[in-house]
Amino acid sequence: MSKERKRQTLTGEVISDKMDKTVVVKVTRLVRHPMYKKYVKRFNNHKARTGAVTPKMGDIVIISATRPLSKTVRWQVSEIVRESVLIDG
Repeated sequence: MSKERKRQTLTGEVISDKMDKTVVVKVTRLVRHPMYKKYVKRFNNHKARTGAVTPKMGDIVIISATRPLSKTVRWQVSEIVRESVLIDG
């Protein structure tokens, strides 16, 4: 019997790709304020290991939870949803 795990996935933007095998992904979520009932943006930065894909800065990626790979890396880049557009000026 093969049991396939359903891992937690998040979508975010790559804000740093300066490390060798790791990128920093900024995940944005909307939270309703308890008193004012307006929606407020909250951010979390996650370090994710790049496997077969090599995302660049500005790309939108899907990351999935994995076992701890180092002291701070707990995520892995699953796929690139949208690539960033570079504008030459």
